[in-house]
Amino acid sequence: MTRPVAVITGASAGVGLAAARALLGHGWRVIATGRNPDRCAAAEAELAASAEPGQLAFLRADLALLGEARRLAREIAALTDRVHLLANNAGGMTDAFRTTAEGLEENIAGNFLGPWVLTEALLPLLRAAAPGSAPGTVRIINTSSDGSEFIPGINHADLQNLADWNPGTAYCTGKLANVLHARALAGRLAADGIVAHAFHPGTVDSNFFSHVPDTTRAYTDGLAKISLDEGADTLVWLATSEEAGRSSGGYWHMRAPREPNPVVNDPAVITAFVAATERLVATIPD
Repeated sequence: MTRPVAVITGASAGVGLAAARALLGHGWRVIATGRNPDRCAAAEAELAASAEPGQLAFLRADLALLGEARRLAREIAALTDRVHLLANNAGGMTDAFRTTAEGLEENIAGNFLGPWVLTEALLPLLRAAAPGSAPGTVRIINTSSDGSEFIPGINHADLQNLADWNPGTAYCTGKLANVLHARALAGRLAADGIVAHAFHPGTVDSNFFSHVPDTTRAYTDGLAKISLDEGADTLVWLATSEEAGRSSGGYWHMRAPREPNPVVNDPAVITAFVAATERLVATIPD
């Protein structure tokens, strides 16, 4: 039997690594990606120890750079002619304002714009997988956060929050964008039989907190944290369960629907959000 193919970003550590390990155990072929060379090498060695020959590939890319996202998509297309799961899991929070080498604010670039570009570039492979797959089994899963619920919405005229930047708003904007992205994809890809969801993994005991501002760390140090496997559980469930394939555009936590930020339910917001994203991405040509 041909193995289903999963692309998992941010798989060099944390939730992404745990999800890659789980899907390999389910018999999937996994194309994992990461940014840090040392972490990628360590994760690849760990995963390869339990993978069968040809079951795992590990690619490096910094998804905060749109050019890297496009290159990554080309490398994936050289490895497979179809993708059954795209897990847009890579992300993080900066402790200060930074711009990428392409001139984009780092939070929105890494948490959302890079994944948006990668998704667009991989749609032909996802669409190629759908006709030969059971309905609803080809899926796009965006790792979001309950931070998506903490802001009133997104400024479509300033997705990067350049006029009033702070790290909390920047991170929450990217995570809300992940949920809006899944909702937009659900409507767009319904005719293709492709499902899209976003989820909040919970407060996971991972290296995420090594890069956050001191104020964020002071707050999160007092929170109970779940294990990496627990944090990855909903991602793996959304990728493999029959129930997750019966709907699209949802926002999930602990395998259950979770009420998203109210703006996610407004079609006009979705339309404006997509248009604003397309304008911003177009400023960084291939």
